[in-house]
Amino acid sequence: MYLIRRYLCPLSNKAKLLKITCSSGCLRFSTSAKMSKKFKNARRIEGLDSNMWVEFSKLASDPSVLNLGQDLPDIPPPIYIKEELAKASTIDEMNQYTRSFKPTKGNEWSSAAWILDLKELESKFNSKTKLLIINTPQNPTGKIFSREELKGVANLCIKHDIICISDEVYEWLVYTGNKHIKIATLPGMWERTITVGSAGKTFSVTGWKLGWSIGPRSLIKQMQTVQQNSIFTCATPLQEALARAFQIDIKRMNDPECYFYSLARELEVKRDRMIQLLRSIGLKPIVPEGGYFIIADVSALNVGLSDRKKNEAYDYKFVMWMIKNKKLLAIPVTKFCNVYRKDFEKYVRFCFIKQDSTLDAFEKIIKNWNK
Repeated sequence: MYLIRRYLCPLSNKAKLLKITCSSGCLRFSTSAKMSKKFKNARRIEGLDSNMWVEFSKLASDPSVLNLGQDLPDIPPPIYIKEELAKASTIDEMNQYTRSFKPTKGNEWSSAAWILDLKELESKFNSKTKLLIINTPQNPTGKIFSREELKGVANLCIKHDIICISDEVYEWLVYTGNKHIKIATLPGMWERTITVGSAGKTFSVTGWKLGWSIGPRSLIKQMQTVQQNSIFTCATPLQEALARAFQIDIKRMNDPECYFYSLARELEVKRDRMIQLLRSIGLKPIVPEGGYFIIADVSALNVGLSDRKKNEAYDYKFVMWMIKNKKLLAIPVTKFCNVYRKDFEKYVRFCFIKQDSTLDAFEKIIKNWNK
């Protein structure tokens, strides 16, 4: 017969071990016992606890560091999307599991200079290739693929009979003189393309973690099968509020105040301000055609980084130096690379979807850069 005796002690003391008494004596449970190999984590999740977002979020938690690396908008989202969320949360059925929705019918250094090498892209195709992912406007460069480039990609998809997933989460963040083209609108591409969008990027609500996919019934049907088994992971009121916000802005698509257009106008001013500040200290920023990131060549500063490890990429060393000495955080571009790292290690990424007060703090750091 087992007798369990519980011990209570003040919180300031160490917790006492639970004693289990049996006929053979007392057993003590120790936290130092080794876990059986049988219960070790699967290999597929090894290393997931160590990634750049964990590392840089920790670095950014220092209140003295200005975080211009991560895409954490500190500008407010449109008031009506917050109002619609408040309304949706008062409807009882909206606070329950999400319903299964059905689709309805219906001469500057610019990112433009970064041209897609179609010959190199085609060299990566083989008999096992089934899918291609494209991102336009692209993160982190801000490049918007031209019609000719997209035609080249489309021709490869058709030639090799593969599916295209087009990540277009920054589709509305397009700046003066540029145009975003959906690859699904090109001949022969609708039936083989899934276009992905994001509420976080479209309405500046990255914490909502909502998005959508658009495509032909043959492809979307398969996604619905997955969706209906996972959709409960998204809060119902958030989805309802997002749908209502879309209704508001779709009705005023021809109005300059439509958020799809007004946010891009607001951000273009912030982009140009950041470009000017980066240039003032000798950095060479690439002017983005879209999105809300700027990558800048930092190599001209010739910062002494001999105290860092030799196997670290230059951009990573520079960012660590900048955080320590300038209290400014950016993201090293090589953290996005698994190949061609040497081609990108002189670039770091800055985010400009920030309030003017945040950019004022950035300007202060820049003006004191050489002091």
